Amino acid sequence: QVQLQESGPGLVKPSQTLSLTCTVSNYSITSKYTVWNWIRQPPGKGLEWMVGISYSGSTYYSPSLQSRTSISRDASKNQFALQLSSVSPEDTAMYYCTRDPTGVHSMDAWGKGTMVAVSS
Repeated sequence: QVQLQESGPGLVKPSQTLSLTCTVSNYSITSKYTVWNWIRQPPGKGLEWMVGISYSGSTYYSPSLQSRTSISRDASKNQFALQLSSVSPEDTAMYYCTRDPTGVHSMDAWGKGTMVAVSS
């Protein structure tokens, strides 16, 4: 059974860069057709898809976040990572990494999430 685990700092200062890593177990991130994603949920609000990276390394960005978002992967460690630059308190949220096994924006596995607060 695939497992995803988010890691990274729980507190980031405004204007800095938020960096999170997702470690995937029991499933290769290079498995065909799979897209790996970051999704966030601010307190009291709905889910927001941010960015994805495919098994082949292709990347997909939310238009509203594209200018501040970067995604990368390390196949040797079976990890993928998120960077969100120039953060503000509005970026405070629970951040989840997810698996989309067929690339049609249907997530079938989620990490437990990690809460990131943006505050000075």
